[in-house]
Amino acid sequence: MQKVRTALIAGGSGLVGGHLLSLLLKSDRYSQVISVGRHELPLIHPKLDQQVINFDRMKDYAADLVADDIFCTLGTTIKKAGSKENFYKVDHTYVTQLAEITARKGARQFLVVSAMGADAGSMFFYNKVKGEMERDVQQQPFDSIHIFRPALLLGEREEKRSGEELASKVMKPLSGLMIGPLQKYKPIEGETVARAMLAAAKTEKTGKYIHPSDEISRMVGER
Repeated sequence: MQKVRTALIAGGSGLVGGHLLSLLLKSDRYSQVISVGRHELPLIHPKLDQQVINFDRMKDYAADLVADDIFCTLGTTIKKAGSKENFYKVDHTYVTQLAEITARKGARQFLVVSAMGADAGSMFFYNKVKGEMERDVQQQPFDSIHIFRPALLLGEREEKRSGEELASKVMKPLSGLMIGPLQKYKPIEGETVARAMLAAAKTEKTGKYIHPSDEISRMVGER
C-alpha cells in the first residue's frame, strides 16, 4: 500500500512555484498539499490547504508547517524587494527558517530553487546570498536535500521582471548553440524546473544533491 504523504510548498505564486503547485495537486503521491504564502491564491482544490502567514514571524506558524516533503521556490529581486537587506531576508532568511522549522517538525525531504553561480564566497551579492542559503539549508538534518541551480528562467510570470525579460529575448535565440560545456548556461523553462523537483522527490534518494541547469533538463528527459 502506497504511503500517504503531505507536501508543503512556499512560493506557489511564482514562475516555478505555480507550475509546481499544479503538479503536486495532480500527483498521486500526495493526499494533501499545503501552500504557504503571504496571500491566498485564487485556487480551490480538495487536496489544497492554504496557509496565509507573516514570513517575518514564521516561527509563530510552526504548527501549520508539518509535511513530509518541503518544496521552496521563494525568491525575489533587489528591485522588487527595495533593498539588499530585504532581498537577503526573502532569499536567505525565509528559506533557511523554513528549513529549520520543517526539519524540526519531522520533514524528510527539502527541495529548493537556488541559482546558477551560487557561491557563499562570491564577490557578487546575488550569488553570495544564494550560496549562503545553500550552505545553511544543508546544515539541517533532512534525509534528502535537493538544490536546483537553473540558468535563466523562461515562462510567463505574474510579476514583470524587465531585466530578465530582456535577457530572455537575447538568450533564447542562442539556445540552440549552447551544447556541450555550454549547455548548463542554456535558458530553461520554469515548468521544467518544477517537473524536475517533483521527479527528485519521488526518488526518495537520501543525501545532499546539487542539480545544475543541464542536469535539471535531463532529469525530465529534456536536452
